Amino acid sequence: MTRQDETDEQQSVAAACNWGDAFDVVVIGGGSAGIGVTASLLKRRSTLRIAIVEPSSKHYYQPAWTLVGGGAYDIAETMRPMVDVIPRHAEWIQAAASGFDPEHNKVQLADGRIIGYQQLIVCPGIHLAWEKIEGLEETLGKNGVTSNYRYDLAPYTWSLVQDLKAGKAIFTQPPMPIKCAGAPQKAMYLACDHWRHARCLDKMDVEFNTAAAVLFGVADFVPPLMEYVKRYNAKLLFHSNLVKVDGIHKTAYFEMKDSNGNVTLEAKPFDMLHVTPPQTAPDFLRNSSLADASGFCKVNEKTLQHTDYPNIFSLGDACSSPNAKTAAAARKQIVVVAENLLAAKEDRELTAAYDGYGACPLTVENGKIILAEFGFGGKLLPTFPLDPTIPRKLNWFLKTTIFPWIYWNVMLKGKEWLARPGKS
Repeated sequence: MTRQDETDEQQSVAAACNWGDAFDVVVIGGGSAGIGVTASLLKRRSTLRIAIVEPSSKHYYQPAWTLVGGGAYDIAETMRPMVDVIPRHAEWIQAAASGFDPEHNKVQLADGRIIGYQQLIVCPGIHLAWEKIEGLEETLGKNGVTSNYRYDLAPYTWSLVQDLKAGKAIFTQPPMPIKCAGAPQKAMYLACDHWRHARCLDKMDVEFNTAAAVLFGVADFVPPLMEYVKRYNAKLLFHSNLVKVDGIHKTAYFEMKDSNGNVTLEAKPFDMLHVTPPQTAPDFLRNSSLADASGFCKVNEKTLQHTDYPNIFSLGDACSSPNAKTAAAARKQIVVVAENLLAAKEDRELTAAYDGYGACPLTVENGKIILAEFGFGGKLLPTFPLDPTIPRKLNWFLKTTIFPWIYWNVMLKGKEWLARPGKS
């Protein structure tokens, strides 16, 4: 068979596998947002024909990876086969999306197939851009270079923390947006708490290098976090962005910006380097007509409906709403999208309104957490009538036991406990 014959055969197979307008709803992404919104829609309308486009065969509970890196959670408990979490009556298309044709209600797949939809939900998550830091990919998982942002690396973080008794430990945070903006410093707190209990913290030189101008984006939580920074004798460096790693020589290179905006390159030796990678919208979204200037899916931040295409909605890390990119945010967004999508389908007014809710359980020590819950503009939105700025053992129990159970058994099953939206 010639190469042309093979191409013709592939094209004919692709054409035979096209779905046309077969689906009421196509969901791009099988992460927490995609699985959760599909389950919620089917709870409301079990007759909907919904397709989930997701290439991965595994589904991860990523919020626990920080705990894994701190020796407080089993990595195996954070993964389940994708087939086990796909909602019943939804069709799983195990392929990657490669582009959108919103004018004709089509999605292109990387294998050449095309899917038609009546309504589309865009939630492919966020791209971890390891490649944007020179030399990083070659040294991840060795030479003391790790990250809790990857399933296979979080256990290595804990191994490094246990083995290191003295030396230089650097933790990094890139420019926003990133998912779980508290995770970079949470890795530092849990490591320092271990070294404190191991009576070697005084032999550690700990640095937190962040490209941001502040420690945390919601001002109310900065004072209690600073108390822990002082307790662990960690050095904070703002406007400091990791751009290169030389793993062999254990040297990290940072672009440091001074008060006048001048940028200098500084080399720093390390024994342990915990990297939070730069993060962007996936290429196929960023390069499409659905994206805003930053590359994320352009939506009305309250209704989560696309501002140009009314039959398209978006939620999770890939949408442009200016909220914290966390699983807790997706849990609230799921209900807004489910209700508003069905309202749009039936030509009703979109009344469900998202308030920007996000939550960041800040693991400041093993056994205590500051449960930061907030909405648009940094407005505090605590679930419980307790001072949210105080570290509590209760919050640790919620984070390590209750939240994972809710994720697998409630959020991904279309149950909407404490997730009802406001009304616009």
